[in-house]
Amino acid sequence: MSEASTYQTLRGHLATLRLGAAAEALPALLDRAKADGWSTTVLLEKLFGLEAEASLARRHAALARVACLPAPWRVADFDFDAQPSVDKKLIKELESLRFLDDGTNLLFIGPPGVGKTMLSIGLGWAAVDAGYKVHYTTAADLAARCHKAALEGRWATTMTFYASPRLLIIDELGYLPLPEEAAAALFQVVAQRYLRSSTCITTNLGIASWAKITGDPVTAAAMLDRLLHRSVVVNIDGPSYRMRVHRARAEATRKAVGGNDR
Repeated sequence: MSEASTYQTLRGHLATLRLGAAAEALPALLDRAKADGWSTTVLLEKLFGLEAEASLARRHAALARVACLPAPWRVADFDFDAQPSVDKKLIKELESLRFLDDGTNLLFIGPPGVGKTMLSIGLGWAAVDAGYKVHYTTAADLAARCHKAALEGRWATTMTFYASPRLLIIDELGYLPLPEEAAAALFQVVAQRYLRSSTCITTNLGIASWAKITGDPVTAAAMLDRLLHRSVVVNIDGPSYRMRVHRARAEATRKAVGGNDR
């Protein structure tokens, strides 16, 4: 078999095995191997190393699509100096993702604009980068999806969907009142994930006020019992990020206008 024929056969094998990155890189790597005197082992390591990197990139992209994280925020983007009530060491420990090992839940509690969503999304991206399945939803969207699933006879499938992520982020719980059926759906999601996977919830209501979320103290107590059994609760009490940015922009505009008047 000639060298050209062997080359074409090798390209065919790579295509059959769906090793597209290796097939694309093969010509350049063969030339490099000949020029630099690579051994067969080195050539194979380079070839399959590229394929492994491409495979990891595809997996990361797939996990990012499933995660539905609404912003690119990372934990490193959080301004801890602006929110001194947040324990930086605790958040860095959470970023290690060891809380996922035993299904520990996270509760971020505080008024609007203090960074609850930013921190939860940052931890979500850390989990995606580590290869974990993550999904983000607001409490309102979860309620709407469960309601539609119940009407269409897809309740079991939807519950399986919410049970599958290693980390489920439920944002903005308590901002809008939940109807009775929505509160029941939320309880079912929390219950089926109990001791199996981690759930991260952001809310503007303290734990003592959760009966306002469900409209039923019994349901609220049962849900909290499961969430708090293994949990880390982060209370954030500080100035609003959005208001701080608004004031900074307003001040910059005021100075710019004042400067133009002179």
